[in-house]
Amino acid sequence: MRCSYGADARSAGAFPGERAGRVLLRTMRFDLITIFPEFFTSILGHGVLRRAIAGGLVGVEIHDLRGFAHDRHRTVDDRPFGGGEGMVLKPEPLAEAVESLGVGGKQGRDTRREQVILLSAQGARFTQAAARELAGLERLVLLCGRYEGVDERVNELLCDRELSVGDYVLSGGELAAAIVVDATARLLPGVLGNEASSEFESFGPADLGAGGGGDRPPVSTHGSGGLLDYPHYTRPAEFGGLAVPAVLTEGDHAAIRRWRRERALEKTWRNRPDLLAGAELSAGDREFLRGLGWKG
Repeated sequence: MRCSYGADARSAGAFPGERAGRVLLRTMRFDLITIFPEFFTSILGHGVLRRAIAGGLVGVEIHDLRGFAHDRHRTVDDRPFGGGEGMVLKPEPLAEAVESLGVGGKQGRDTRREQVILLSAQGARFTQAAARELAGLERLVLLCGRYEGVDERVNELLCDRELSVGDYVLSGGELAAAIVVDATARLLPGVLGNEASSEFESFGPADLGAGGGGDRPPVSTHGSGGLLDYPHYTRPAEFGGLAVPAVLTEGDHAAIRRWRRERALEKTWRNRPDLLAGAELSAGDREFLRGLGWKG
């Protein structure tokens, strides 16, 4: 069983991006190998991913792993050598599934263009930086782990890397695959209505400057440079006895920019202090954080 979403006939590469004027936009292809292909129907049918697929910017193929098992019961798992709890996904169906996609062998694969990734709780942590790296590929094959795990020879022989979406265990790799597809696809050119949306957000790139200049208006927002995003407010101006901070209503771009930076620093210090070690901090940032109790 195979389910296609988007430009099934297109291979990864450039195509005329009519919605973006004369700019040529490329299609990124995702291949997901899973024992639950129906899992992705709703996820791919809504929001940013639905629009990206409809616009030809993203193509997704779902491959049923059981279609590559050739016994009567379509068996894809077996008991682990050495004993222990649970079942392990067998290497043969996964190897056949990957080979059917026509991606190059691991030794000769051009990982700047295409990669095969195993989703596993044992993998390296998937981050925004990893999503930006993956968004530069033409094709990404995601293997959705299940049960107790995947035969390690699949990882060694077929996969370019192993990724985990966090320090917790899911029932399977399908939800993790959906996270990787969403986080990666939204960084592709043309996918978001406003390209700056992926710059000025949590874990975004470093600050691009405040001065505006030329035809650009003054900038009231900092690039996060690895921090969490600042708090956001919209109408009504007062809700539940709490008013929108006055600085956001006064039109002073420099003051708004400074307030947003300080609130981002404060939120990061409170919720994810581990991020501060790798964040790009100015002398003013450091002074502000020390006022909060930071010892860096």
